[in-house]
Amino acid sequence: MDLPDILQSLRICGGTEGGSPISWDCPSLAVVKVLSQIKDLFQAEASPRTKEDILKSIQHLLATGDSHWLFSDCCNNEGTSVRRVYLDLTSALTQYAALPPCETDSGELPTSSYALIPQKAVKVSAVLLSLIKRLEDSKDLVSCSRAATPVKSLALRLMPSLFVFAVIHSQDEPWTSTQSKQAAGELLSATIQAAGCTSAAELLCGKSRDDDSGILGSVLEMLKPELKKDIWMRNQATKHIFSWTLTQVSRPWLSEFLDHVFPPSLLFSDDYRTENEVLGVHCLRHIILNVPAADLRQYNRAEVLYHALFKHLYKSDPQLIEAVLPCLLDLLSVLEKPPSNIDAPRKSNRYDEVLRLFLTHMEMEHKIALRRVYARNLPLFTSRLGIVTVRHLKRLERVIVGYLEVYDGPEEEARLCVLEALERTIQHAWPRMKSRINVLLKTLLRLLYDVATDLSPTPPAVREELMKRATRCLILLDHSCQGTLKVLLKEVDSSCTHIRVLECIEQVQQQDTPLWGNSPADFNSAQLLKM
Repeated sequence: MDLPDILQSLRICGGTEGGSPISWDCPSLAVVKVLSQIKDLFQAEASPRTKEDILKSIQHLLATGDSHWLFSDCCNNEGTSVRRVYLDLTSALTQYAALPPCETDSGELPTSSYALIPQKAVKVSAVLLSLIKRLEDSKDLVSCSRAATPVKSLALRLMPSLFVFAVIHSQDEPWTSTQSKQAAGELLSATIQAAGCTSAAELLCGKSRDDDSGILGSVLEMLKPELKKDIWMRNQATKHIFSWTLTQVSRPWLSEFLDHVFPPSLLFSDDYRTENEVLGVHCLRHIILNVPAADLRQYNRAEVLYHALFKHLYKSDPQLIEAVLPCLLDLLSVLEKPPSNIDAPRKSNRYDEVLRLFLTHMEMEHKIALRRVYARNLPLFTSRLGIVTVRHLKRLERVIVGYLEVYDGPEEEARLCVLEALERTIQHAWPRMKSRINVLLKTLLRLLYDVATDLSPTPPAVREELMKRATRCLILLDHSCQGTLKVLLKEVDSSCTHIRVLECIEQVQQQDTPLWGNSPADFNSAQLLKM
């Protein structure tokens, strides 16, 4: 199909427009008028079937049209208007497959509202794929010697729109299907390739810090009107585009755009719906990990972050707590000095504030799902806080004993994690363990006996892992108390004890070498006296 046939199929006269002849001797004038008419016709057409026919014709025009007619005009004085018409056409096409806005602040639409979106996205992706591939192929084909740079400039101007469209439809969401995700993925890959990049991160940021060809700034400017406080929740796709784009950007590029990404992330985390809160916390953690601490402390950003995250600890949604706890720990390293670097008596700080509230909630929690979340994060806390845990040993001991006494289902996730936390606590605060040896010994022996005689459907591998970790804790306790525990174990009545428990006790009796990095003699006990 040649150009006149395509124009005829689009009901555009190849010779006249409103009574004025189109001059084919002036390529720039022709392509501007033709693409403008195509855009207006596409937007005015109400019939979905006719719109699909127009999309097919546009795709064929872009795929087979003469490169000189389509793009060589970019090198003359009319290039600006040509770029404008390509941008307008792209905007009209992407808007056709856009998500319907939600009229309420809930941001939620019934799944049926997205029924036609995947089909539209597939067809629009095909058109845009033809456009970006033709731009890539035409860089070296246009006749004007200066055309390569303008054609590349046009491609760069189109890339933010293509990128945003591809990201919207390439994720696993209610408005996507297998076909639409595949089509959008192909469009994203072609866009990355056309930019001469190897990944989405390189497309967004450029190949080096000095490379200013990245499109991140343009993408964020496109999203900015949709990320305002009162309207961001009315388009379900906006938050997902933003979060996906944000997570592609790492050090050192992210700090340059901190003012653009910080407010939306806080908005998400401050929402009343758990889904948005979790999304916001994940965005904030990515910012914390990829922006220099000095930039976060500037203008009290880190303080604002701390208060925004700390208030989430009072909530009871497991998914939210799972996201907040590690994020808070990463933020504390920005706000406070490392707990291990203690050269003088230290005052209570945010580390203590967070750990106190964390242990209080652990101790009082009865919901299994939340108990597992707390237990999974307890080893992370004890490792990150290190020696600071000695200030909270009394409450930490109650938490450990309480969690080890409760059966946690076949996988025993909470018990396993608490045993890991106990190991790390003993390693960091071993000089304070002697006064707690009686309570911990009874708890661990009771755990060993319960596991050995357990008739529940707990897998054998899980039982073995429980006994292995409990035995290791006994060995660590014995080393921290210079052999006192071995003396106490001799009082265990072998006639009343399961043979598997006796095997564990024997393993402790035979062990005489410390298992952690530093021996008690190498540990600076003066540090503990300052706590």
